[in-house]
Amino acid sequence: MTVNPIAETVASLMPRARAELTELVAFRSVADPAVFPRSECEAAASWVAAALRSEGFQDVAVLDTPDGTQSVYGLLAGPEDAPTVLLYAHYDVQPPLDEAAWLTPPFELTEREGRWYGRGAADCKGGFLMHLLALRALKANGGVPVNVKVIVEGSEEQGTGGLERYAEAHPELLAADTVVIGDCGNFRVGLPTVTATLRGMTLLRVRIDTLEGNLHSGQFGGAAPDALAALIKVLDSLRAEDGSTTVDGLAADAGWDGLDYAEADFRADAKVLDGVELIGHGSVADRIWARPAVTVLGIDCPPVVGATPSVQAGARALVSLRVQPGQDATEATELLTAHIEKHTPWGARVAVEHVGQGQPFRADTASPAYTAMADAMRVAYPGQEMQTAGQGGSIPLCNTLAALYPQAEILLIGLSEPEARIHAVNESVSPEELERLSVAEAHFLVNYAQSKKN
Repeated sequence: MTVNPIAETVASLMPRARAELTELVAFRSVADPAVFPRSECEAAASWVAAALRSEGFQDVAVLDTPDGTQSVYGLLAGPEDAPTVLLYAHYDVQPPLDEAAWLTPPFELTEREGRWYGRGAADCKGGFLMHLLALRALKANGGVPVNVKVIVEGSEEQGTGGLERYAEAHPELLAADTVVIGDCGNFRVGLPTVTATLRGMTLLRVRIDTLEGNLHSGQFGGAAPDALAALIKVLDSLRAEDGSTTVDGLAADAGWDGLDYAEADFRADAKVLDGVELIGHGSVADRIWARPAVTVLGIDCPPVVGATPSVQAGARALVSLRVQPGQDATEATELLTAHIEKHTPWGARVAVEHVGQGQPFRADTASPAYTAMADAMRVAYPGQEMQTAGQGGSIPLCNTLAALYPQAEILLIGLSEPEARIHAVNESVSPEELERLSVAEAHFLVNYAQSKKN
């Protein structure tokens, strides 16, 4: 059996990686001061900066970005005339949601049934550890053959655009020949996958007002316009009878030509309850990778417990729209806003606030970097060929980098396979995937450096 020294080194480093991920997961780094204090994100940024310095990175800086958050940058110089590779991850995380629903505390990395559980374990603090493992393995086996830039974002989950605007103002900072985004995931555990497309996103806060104040539903109900009922009608207008997204003027019939996603597999991955139908039409891949999807993220209204018999004077909702590849997110935002205003009933007053936005992305999978990654994946996943899939989520920085550096190749890999349950309770990472993808990234850097010499 052929010995792979890089794989052996990564395997030996896994206990250290677990200890470090435990420390990083402990930071409650939700980039929303209404949820957790800013100090949690600042502490996480400081931890990332210290980790880069300990690996010999130069010019390490904690960048104050225009949205009030911090991103961390570092440069590791390689051989003279070597290409430059930018490695991306983010340390901010989604809120834990219902902490009581977690089987173990969300900010304590816990091993259970072969997986490591904790908020951000896969999305995307584990992605940063993946980069570190790959670089450590290379340093232990002859050195890093490329110039490496690392950028670790502090507000990716909020979509507030801080790093994008910072990069646009400092275009030389992140310039690279190729970019590895460590924030996606394999289609299935053990099946090496690169992500070719990302949906964009737009986030709107909608407020509807109908009365100067709440009214007694017995005295005024039946004639007084209920703001909550008006909001429900608006939100209902965003879906067709089969549940597919319907925004006036927004195309929603594109198809996905690539890796198939069987409905039975999707039901199992999404944990759809028995007897409950999937929404939309077309293949699952069409619906989640090639078409828009609206989601109501939250509604401000009285809770059931303690509710009074009142007609509501005002109501709010936070609405997300995932924007299909090929569609401009700014135009989609305008269409969604116009749809909400048009479908608000009874002359109710409606205010739409634009909270965040990110453009969709499509990669060039015929580029040399993808060949180098495919060869690396064969080494890390013996007997498997690299697959190409889409992803329904958004990474707003991708389009910014593509616009700033049109010659750069952009690859998307990561730890967020379906079992990771990112953004949900009981998020986890597969340590085997962390190990194998770290090996793959290390071999990719070697392959890519060699391809540039040829």
